[in-house]
Amino acid sequence: MSLHLISAADAMAQLNQFDAILDARSESEHAEDCLPGALSWPSLNNEERIKVGTLYKQVNPFEAQKVGAALVAKNIARHIEAKVMDKPRSWQPLVYCWRGGKRSNSLALILGQIGFKVHLIEGGYKAFRKEVMEDTPRQAQRLQFQVLCGPTGSGKTRLLQALAQQGAQVLDLEAIACHRSSVLGLIPGTPQPTQKAFDTQVWNALRGFSADRHVFVEAESKKVGNLTVPAELMVAMRASPCLRIELSLDNRVNLLLEDYAFFTQDRALFADRLERLTALRGKAVVQGWQDRIERGEMREVVTELLSGHYDPGYETSTGKNFVHYAKAPLISPASHSMAHMLSLAKQLVQSV
Repeated sequence: MSLHLISAADAMAQLNQFDAILDARSESEHAEDCLPGALSWPSLNNEERIKVGTLYKQVNPFEAQKVGAALVAKNIARHIEAKVMDKPRSWQPLVYCWRGGKRSNSLALILGQIGFKVHLIEGGYKAFRKEVMEDTPRQAQRLQFQVLCGPTGSGKTRLLQALAQQGAQVLDLEAIACHRSSVLGLIPGTPQPTQKAFDTQVWNALRGFSADRHVFVEAESKKVGNLTVPAELMVAMRASPCLRIELSLDNRVNLLLEDYAFFTQDRALFADRLERLTALRGKAVVQGWQDRIERGEMREVVTELLSGHYDPGYETSTGKNFVHYAKAPLISPASHSMAHMLSLAKQLVQSV
């Protein structure tokens, strides 16, 4: 048998060295959060976990363990038959469950008895989660951030995408959060990840960056949709040098009409999202916008949203939160087009 216990910290440092990362928890636990790249190999599925837990509480632990053992054995057998038969002897998986208990031990034991070199995380996912929360501040502090500022529609996200295409280091928090970070930022049909999954993905992105090069990131508030950006990362971002993107109002409107096309294609959705602005803008103003949406006056509504809702106060709030914003150099793409963003990104990559 070849079974090796490994601490969560060591496992995290060596994640890229394993041939597979196997999550022995149930599907719902895996969906809430998992180690980066982990495969779901449940020793007990959702229904079975509930069944065993109910037996444990309502009958006794011994009866629950017998039923659980039978179910775990069947599930592990299915995993081996479907996913292991083609693996060479050199295959080295990392295995974990919730606390490093019976579910991962059973899977690791059998794989080890086959002859594979198996690593098992001591403390399981719970220990990993603790390490993520402790390591994220260290990762944030070791990096140099370059913060992209600019009012709504100025092309910050497009420029981040262009920078990534040019080989720059980019932390796209909105992409990780599946949200565009405003009242209208919810992306239809794309649910946000859980807070735990967001934390893990942010940590995983940070650990992959070199400290020798800038990391470009968009100026964000503490929350992206329903998700909270790690506090230490916000501190690092707010203390970092800034760049301010300047784009004409017409180009900003054009950009938003392109990037938020799902609103122009679904007037009811657009009108419904605007309801969330009632407390800030007043019922009469919001109703006026909704009436214009019904008449198809999308461009006019977007223009008013920028000039009447998003732009007022932007300078003050950004200047208050990002200490270097006042002296941020202006950068001006020729237009909102991706071609012009790529051209600007190329200049930025060469200059920093």
